[in-house]
Amino acid sequence: MIGSTAEAVFSGGVVWAGRGRRSDALAVRGGRVCALGAEALALRADTLVDLAGGFLMPAFGDGHAHPVFGGLQRQGARVSGLSSVAEVVEAVRAHAEADPGAPWIVGAGYDPTLAPDGVFDARWLDAAVPDRPVVLRAGDYHAVWCNTVALELAGASGSDVPGVVREPMGTLREWAACDLVLRLVPAGLLDLPAAARHAAAVYAACGVTWVQDAWVDLGSGIADAYRATADLRVALALRADPEQWREQRPLFGAERRRVASELVSAHTVKFFTDGVIETRTAALLEPYAHSCGHGTPVWPREELLAAAAAFDADGFQLHLHAIGDGGVRLALDAVEHAASVNPPRDRRPVITHLQLVHPDDLPRFAALGVIANMQPYWAQLDPAQTELTIPKLGAARAAAQYPIRTVAGAARLSFGSDWPVDSPRPLEGVHVAVTRQTLAGVPEGGWVPRERIDVETALAAYTEGTAYQAFAERDRGTLAVGKQADLVWLARDPTAVERPADVAVLGTWLGGRRTFG
Repeated sequence: MIGSTAEAVFSGGVVWAGRGRRSDALAVRGGRVCALGAEALALRADTLVDLAGGFLMPAFGDGHAHPVFGGLQRQGARVSGLSSVAEVVEAVRAHAEADPGAPWIVGAGYDPTLAPDGVFDARWLDAAVPDRPVVLRAGDYHAVWCNTVALELAGASGSDVPGVVREPMGTLREWAACDLVLRLVPAGLLDLPAAARHAAAVYAACGVTWVQDAWVDLGSGIADAYRATADLRVALALRADPEQWREQRPLFGAERRRVASELVSAHTVKFFTDGVIETRTAALLEPYAHSCGHGTPVWPREELLAAAAAFDADGFQLHLHAIGDGGVRLALDAVEHAASVNPPRDRRPVITHLQLVHPDDLPRFAALGVIANMQPYWAQLDPAQTELTIPKLGAARAAAQYPIRTVAGAARLSFGSDWPVDSPRPLEGVHVAVTRQTLAGVPEGGWVPRERIDVETALAAYTEGTAYQAFAERDRGTLAVGKQADLVWLARDPTAVERPADVAVLGTWLGGRRTFG
């Protein structure tokens, strides 16, 4: 052992070093773990942390989220969490009256189940704000609701772009349609650095020290907002556009070099292969219930394969959104094509969400080295399922959703939250993955209980799995001498309680520096 002192020694509880590995103490020096067990207890320490019977473990990672969007929901019109269209409209009215000089009224997080089939009318917003453009992002971030002024400024009322809902006007779905309006929102209208700081604080309180921001547009200012934030490791995924990816290619390389710092990287490219089931834009292998078609792939197949191969050749990690089984198959095809035309290397492509996966495609994950990034909090029977999703799938396919245990047996698994779409708290995700129930305990026995996993597997997906996704398994994800001291202190052992969601986070450390508690 080098030296006889440590900056901090943690003892008085369980130290969970990874699956099947426990100790009773841990010491930190120079931002890294320097000893475990008896060797840690033998060191003199500047700081002694009494775990008080709690549980110290590697800090969580979040393999797919949109942190700045989470921070921005506190700015603009506060429409998240409201329970009726009337409440949303009133919130928009109040915000507009409080800020009469704002050129646009924006907000995010409204519940898409508040209107039949998720279709919202521009005239409802016109009644609150008739003279300025209004654009609200849905809680799933795959649709926007606009007033008439915004539609007219964007030319959306006469557009033939797919995703513009014609009757009634006001709802735009997926990016070809949504971007018609979103690209017009003035830069500087919202405070991105404040949003990034809020996101870092939220994650620290959840025990998270690394996150994959899975949607960053060039010129958005998001990358620079993160670079001014000191309490979170962030990997940026630059969004590839189906119509502009060739022009984006050299710009992405320049951005990767520009933003690189100790905490921020940009070595990932994000592709949306499809949309979401709730709006029938997820790509399915079989038609939606009631003959509603197969969904809407975001990319033409040959363009996606060509773009995936190009960015892979540039050394980027591929991160592909795929909800439907058709979208998953297309994403696997893109990864397979990139690997077939480019030289061998450590690629670690990520396919995220995986709401439906055809059994024939499961062996392809291991064969192609694909990381399966899933959002365990979604695997519950909530109103979005009962009111929007299940009616569009039918009972048989509905029972095949979120096959976490099945996928974990076929692929390397990492977990994410998709925050602010859902909770950023990993322990709530662990709870749902283990119980397949809502936090209120519904349904009894769990929804699709055959897909439940054990607590250690869930913890590993948030630690080992996300570290591997980040190409950081040598530094993080488990606790061992020499690894970075990214730590979270829990009040209780989550493997020994009935409700992991109720376990409190008491402290978080990033590289040995306390960021929460």
